[in-house]
Amino acid sequence: MFRIRKIPDNLFPMNRFVLEQVQEILISRFSSLREDQVRAIPEQLHNPLKYGFRSILFVAENIRGRVRGFAMLMHAPDKNFCFLEYIAARHEATPSGIGSALYERCREEAMMLKTHGIFMESLPDAPELCPEPGILTQNKARLKFWERFGVRPVINTLYETPVKAGETCPPYLLIDTLGRETPISRDYGKNVCEAILRRKYGGYCPEDYIQKVVHSFRDDPVQLRPFRYLRKPGLAKPAAQSRQKKPVVLIFNDNHAIHHVRERGYVESPVRIKAILKAFEGSSMVKRIPAMSFPEKFIRQVHASDLVDYLKAACQATPEGKSVYPYVFPIRNPNRKPKDLGLLAGYYCIDTFTPIHRNVWNAARSATECALTGADQLLGGHPYAYALVRPPGHHAETKVYGGFCYLNSAAIAVQYLSHYARVALLDIDYHHGNGHQEIFYKRKDVLTVSIHGNPSDTFPYFCGFRNEKGEGEGLGYNHNFPLAPDTCPEDYRKVLAEALHRVEKFKPGFLVVSFGLDTAKGDPTGSFSFSSGDFKKAGSMIGSLGLPLLIVQEGGYLTRSMGGNAFGFIQGIYETIA
Repeated sequence: MFRIRKIPDNLFPMNRFVLEQVQEILISRFSSLREDQVRAIPEQLHNPLKYGFRSILFVAENIRGRVRGFAMLMHAPDKNFCFLEYIAARHEATPSGIGSALYERCREEAMMLKTHGIFMESLPDAPELCPEPGILTQNKARLKFWERFGVRPVINTLYETPVKAGETCPPYLLIDTLGRETPISRDYGKNVCEAILRRKYGGYCPEDYIQKVVHSFRDDPVQLRPFRYLRKPGLAKPAAQSRQKKPVVLIFNDNHAIHHVRERGYVESPVRIKAILKAFEGSSMVKRIPAMSFPEKFIRQVHASDLVDYLKAACQATPEGKSVYPYVFPIRNPNRKPKDLGLLAGYYCIDTFTPIHRNVWNAARSATECALTGADQLLGGHPYAYALVRPPGHHAETKVYGGFCYLNSAAIAVQYLSHYARVALLDIDYHHGNGHQEIFYKRKDVLTVSIHGNPSDTFPYFCGFRNEKGEGEGLGYNHNFPLAPDTCPEDYRKVLAEALHRVEKFKPGFLVVSFGLDTAKGDPTGSFSFSSGDFKKAGSMIGSLGLPLLIVQEGGYLTRSMGGNAFGFIQGIYETIA
């Protein structure tokens, strides 16, 4: 199993690890490459002016970051074409379909960029150009592979003329028109050919050679070689159709239902998820997928080990059907922790209404896996994912839990993504995400932004004020927007616009939204008055940033309107993101 991920740079640990593997594959698969060409790969990603192309690197990797293959696509925006620089898989046995999957992703990118096509080179299958039988067989296999995508060599030009006398196996120039019926014109073909020869081979090809090849384009439109390896042309895979909007990936886990506190007035109940799922029944806007399993280490990267160990032990020790509420809150001195698990509830919990029972750990752990699955979907190139989780998580801090929250699913997903790019975390629950703030307060690679009811009279009361801006390296990377209880939707959207401006200025690779439905009119825990239309407008504003987006469910407790409000929000995002 593998995912395909775009690598923007080498600034983050996982990207550096991946680029080292790409260079390793390059050396093993392209023995003729010079050492300086291999070393140049990272620079190509962030220095387009030097190389004349904007380089786009895709890797096929497993969940541990092991690269199975890669493709590098070069985009020339001034000429409106792409050039496939490399596509390769590891020598050892790999899952079938890696090359095809990588190339399909390249085609998708080229269509998104609205280019006229993808150009590439492939060694010739003509014996007079390539006399070595073994190499000739390999060349034929490659050209057969390309014909599956409708990609064929340009004919009636001098492109495959050797630069120097005596050279063998000069490459063909191939074109993928991405499914367009209209072939490219002669003038455009000449422009592309000249750009390739000058930008890629300017130091090797003499000027008279470049001019000779460019002016050999005489057919108008440019002609492609007939299919040679498919039994009949009708078997050729048509190049990609116009890019269709992908559904929002929705991840939820039935394991949430085991977390059910039956005490009167406990509003964080399984019916919340049921109400939202019902609203999406029959809709093609979402695609439900199961949550994957992730190691516990991802939880411990965010939460202190003693908190994690306590939650596991306390849940296991609590009798079936019983709940343990904190009732004594000792001064938090790590050298004076009580030994009794019941008393420890007060040591680790920030309130009196978040109980421990036998199923809390399993439900909270499942919620984190839903959020991590959504994050993994973004890494695989999906534009958006919705982790429909409970219990919620944004009040859980590094060392404490509370506010119905035990493990901070959104923060765990952010930490996971932060190994690959900068991440913005936007909290639009009615209550301040104190957990988000505390976890990332001293970091500059994660921007935390929260819009919420004023903590002077709203839970969690003791944080979420405007003057809390971050600390140390994180100073200036935490922003709070506390609002009055009677804030109307129009005023809220003005604040949301300011918050999104800060997100945009941060230039993150990913945006994670802690999504609360408790801003709805009539919610028992909030005082705003949002309708489904207001949620849709908020979704449109967030989607307009065009960032890879993970939505993680937080609060919201008015079940009669919850489904419609969630549907409106996701619809706003879906209709906005291309």
